[in-house]
Amino acid sequence: MDKRFVNFVVRRYLRFDKEQPFIFLSALLAFLGIAIGVMVLIVAMGIMNGMDKEFEKKLFTMNYPLTILPKFSARIDKTVVERLQKKFPNLLMSPYITAQVIYKKGNNLEGGVIFGVDFDKERKINDVFKHYVKQPPKKYEIIVGKELYKEFYLTPNEKIFVIFPQSEPNGFSVTPIFKRFRVKGYFHSGLIAYDKAYSYTTLASLRKILHMKKTDFSGIHVYSSQPRKDKEKIEAFLGDDYSVIGWWQLNGNFFSALAMEKRALFIVLMLIILVASLNIVSSLLMMVMNRRKEIALQLSLGATQKEIESIFFRLGSIIGGFGIVTGALLGLMGIYILSHFDIVQLPADVYGTSRLPIDLSILDFCAVIAGAIIITVISSIYPAKKSVKINIIDVLRNE
Repeated sequence: MDKRFVNFVVRRYLRFDKEQPFIFLSALLAFLGIAIGVMVLIVAMGIMNGMDKEFEKKLFTMNYPLTILPKFSARIDKTVVERLQKKFPNLLMSPYITAQVIYKKGNNLEGGVIFGVDFDKERKINDVFKHYVKQPPKKYEIIVGKELYKEFYLTPNEKIFVIFPQSEPNGFSVTPIFKRFRVKGYFHSGLIAYDKAYSYTTLASLRKILHMKKTDFSGIHVYSSQPRKDKEKIEAFLGDDYSVIGWWQLNGNFFSALAMEKRALFIVLMLIILVASLNIVSSLLMMVMNRRKEIALQLSLGATQKEIESIFFRLGSIIGGFGIVTGALLGLMGIYILSHFDIVQLPADVYGTSRLPIDLSILDFCAVIAGAIIITVISSIYPAKKSVKINIIDVLRNE
């Protein structure tokens, strides 16, 4: 195959033809369509990935990477904690006590969960605490979520009633346990469900209220940089008496829905590139029809069918290729602008962040580029095959 001949004809066919401007216009529209499709797809994947990471970060913080719970009893003994810390010194652990409660102020009631924790240990595994809780509360002092703080119109050092479901005898009746806690402050995780329901106090406070031994805990929060691997190791070490729950198990349906939405968005936006590729097919077919005489002459003068096919295949590849490169550059530029400038403002109370989270993974970027290349190549094959299916003698005689 004569590459110089093929390159010469390709350059000639790419020029603007005054006699047939619609062919050039169709190719230009194909180029713009692919460029815009790739750009939109890259930006959309960056936003979807950023939102996934943002929600994952919030849920990771408030749910903890791993949580160890007893299976057959209501308590975990202190000796289990000591054994785990000795076996896994690289893991950060925070034993806790928990109870379901009802918060009450005046006529306002709100259900929730209270945790008794060692605040020094909790700050090491919870970024929210590290930011909001500078000084640990004292006995019968409580840290509540920002949403509960606003809903009850609380102020620092104000007292709030906490009602526990456990009962205690009172004369001839049994009543739930009531306790007044002094509000030390609040935390803000960015997720309303946690900021309204969760609260934290000291281990000594809950132990006293729930009549628990000093050596007993409800569970253990564990921080791990590789929770999936460490989950298997801890399960093997503890045996069947305890269950180890990963943060992803608590929110499996949520992340499955996000992954499905991301795949659906990818497919829908890839259709933009597919529609744009139809312009490549139509423009190349129009070019073939208008160059029938030249193609017949080239074949009669010694050009091979492979060279003619290569000419039109390269034309489609160049149009699509430049569209993909341009779209990728525009998409990366859009990602940079959205990441560094507050062009889009989000309601923080809904999304947990006021800035649009952007995080384009290399895998998503490669998937977009690979999908666009495959569509472009397939779109160029049919016109290239069609270009040599002409009757040379009839074309030269009649045209």
